[in-house]
Amino acid sequence: MKLFGSSGIRGLTNVDVTPELALNVGKAAGKKRTCAVIARDPRVAGPMIEQAIASGLMCSGVDVTWLGIVPTPTLAYAARDFDIGVMVTASHNPAQDIGIKLWNPDGMAFDSKQQEEIEQTISSSDYAPVEWNDIGTTHIYENSVEDHITAILDNIDLPKRDYKVVVDCGSGAGSVITPWLLRRMGCRVLTLNAQPDGHFTARNPEPKEKNVGLLMKTVKDTGADLGIAHDGDADRMMAVDDKGRFVGGDQMLAIFAAYEDTDKIVVPVDTSMVVDDALPGTKITRSRVGDVYVAECMKKTGASFGGEPSGSWIFPKISFCPDGIYAAARLIEIINSRKLCELVDGLPKYQTKRAGIACERIKMADVMEKTAAQLSLLGDVSMIDGIRVETGNGWVLVRPSGTEPKIRITAETRSGVDEQFSIVERIVEDAI
Repeated sequence: MKLFGSSGIRGLTNVDVTPELALNVGKAAGKKRTCAVIARDPRVAGPMIEQAIASGLMCSGVDVTWLGIVPTPTLAYAARDFDIGVMVTASHNPAQDIGIKLWNPDGMAFDSKQQEEIEQTISSSDYAPVEWNDIGTTHIYENSVEDHITAILDNIDLPKRDYKVVVDCGSGAGSVITPWLLRRMGCRVLTLNAQPDGHFTARNPEPKEKNVGLLMKTVKDTGADLGIAHDGDADRMMAVDDKGRFVGGDQMLAIFAAYEDTDKIVVPVDTSMVVDDALPGTKITRSRVGDVYVAECMKKTGASFGGEPSGSWIFPKISFCPDGIYAAARLIEIINSRKLCELVDGLPKYQTKRAGIACERIKMADVMEKTAAQLSLLGDVSMIDGIRVETGNGWVLVRPSGTEPKIRITAETRSGVDEQFSIVERIVEDAI
């Protein structure tokens, strides 16, 4: 039974992720544990799934502490005082999806081995329900946001002036913390979509350029220094510079890494050549796509920063969870030294194209096998995650999505990216 993708358990509400599944995840996660902390984003299905997981945990004798609606990084930070953290969220996915992500006390998501243990327990129904008088108790903790804010403020320098910042919370869980944190830092904050709404009617929760047009326009029209955009659970953060331009994820990776003053970073296989060229002398390790795999690799290599172009930034000084809240504060600290537009303009530029092609999960293995045979003719192949081919002019990557029934294609070249992408796209489409 394969439940976990590259970012926890995620899928369509009451189809892929049901109360029955959530109950079993809780029972499985409760084995050999005594206390848990649980939270959710604003999704409509959140309370249903949250209560089912909590019931499973309590059935196993685990005491459950509720945080309410808070961002994933806030939950992950709170997990330091518990045996396990549970976040009910589908992150950047559409409103109809729901998901479950499990966290260790150090703020790292369950690794591959821990995920397999949960799957095996559920598959074999090997639960350990307790006697009636040992059932877990419930508690409410209302200070997790303040705890997270305090930890962030303890790890950054305050701005040199009162920057004007526009924050688009995407109607997600970031609404309860990011605007308040930035105001505590002395910023003048203008908010967009800062009312939690589980239907995400204001915009698609994924903070991609096509979804944050209002943020870009507002930054430019108001003369703001910076724009911040979150996804549904605020583990992701993307930025708009002071010219109203969306800053790409690869550019953000290079900027954050440069200011972390580190000689080791971890990025996934779909990361641009921009990072390599902008950070000479830095050891760059590439991992599988997914924040848990980036975090695993960071632990193995001792890297002090890691992230993904999708907007996930990991700072171990806070936790091994991608933290869009800390990233927003850190970016304001960075523009103390130089405008964001100047940092962006100073980076090398290449042509990049990304897209996803719908593919039923049952067909993916066969499609990838056929695709690999064709792609091997284009250049040197790496199979860390999917199929990455180094061509003389750049690279291409084909890999199954860990969160959606799609095969994702990424192409980056010094010139002619459309042609390179089209070649790979035809290969994948023919295989499907």
